[in-house]
Amino acid sequence: MSVDFPPDNISPTDLARISVESFVRDHVVIEPPRNPQGILAGRAGAFVTLRMRDGDLRGCIGTILPLKPTVAAEIIENAIGAACRDHRFSRVLPEELVDIVYGVDVLSAPEPVSGPEELDPLRFGIIISSVDGFRRGVLLPGISGIQTVEQQWQAVHSKAGISIGEKVLIQRFTVTRFGKD
Repeated sequence: MSVDFPPDNISPTDLARISVESFVRDHVVIEPPRNPQGILAGRAGAFVTLRMRDGDLRGCIGTILPLKPTVAAEIIENAIGAACRDHRFSRVLPEELVDIVYGVDVLSAPEPVSGPEELDPLRFGIIISSVDGFRRGVLLPGISGIQTVEQQWQAVHSKAGISIGEKVLIQRFTVTRFGKD
């Protein structure tokens, strides 16, 4: 049986869509493009977000740092994860595929910051980690409903299960965003 590879110049969102459709319909993990172009050829963390056409979140999985050889391979893995392994949701069903809107965020390398005054929730994503390293929270930039540093700070602490006053390690990152957020 021959393997069909996605086109080398495929967009990140189309790669996410094809990955999810192939896995949900046929339980097949597609191969990355043979010679990925542009951002897909690099190495970086990537998040894939699935939303229903009405805007409701349906799944979001990602990596902060690259675990795969290319961004294309990160997208394939995380798209399937968003559809099938996000513990907040049931697995995506074949009949839902037509109503899913795909978003892909490719992350810059995280950089340490000394405090919330160096954050901007519209420009920077945030990672906080407990000093012992056992708890961590990540928020992408530009999340609907999070307009201020205070809102971002509270949301990431809640996500990490870390009290606001607890000492944390803080990092920020930017994203290159494709598709709908």
